[in-house]
Parts: sequence; structure tokens; C-alpha cells
Amino acid sequence: MSKGKDIRTIVILECTCCVQKGVNKESPGISRYITQKNRRNTPNILELKKFCSYCKKYTIHREIKK
Repeated sequence: MSKGKDIRTIVILECTCCVQKGVNKESPGISRYITQKNRRNTPNILELKKFCSYCKKYTIHREIKK
């Protein structure tokens, strides 16, 4: 019997700067990354510094709900 198959979950990371500015005509969208996290080790919302191709700089990407 397995202890828990849903320990590692797929999460979507979204750029916080693009969300705050809103999507305008100059930028075609919001930067998003797909990754996995271990719920036991990181029960809180995941935040990573990733490159945003729309802002053209490294920004904080925060986990969003599916």
C-alpha cells in the first residue's frame, strides 16, 4: 500500500509584476511556468524568482490555483 501518491503536485507559477500592471496592448500576456512541488516539504505557497519574457527581467513568480 502506498503512503501517498499525491505528495508531488503540479503547480503553475505566474509573474506578480504582470498581474499588478494588468495586461495591456504592448505585452501579449502574462508569464507562466509549470513545475512540481512536494507538499510535505513546502506546504506554503511557492515563490520563485524566474525570468519574465514580457517584463524582460527576473521577477517573483507566485503559485496560483488551478
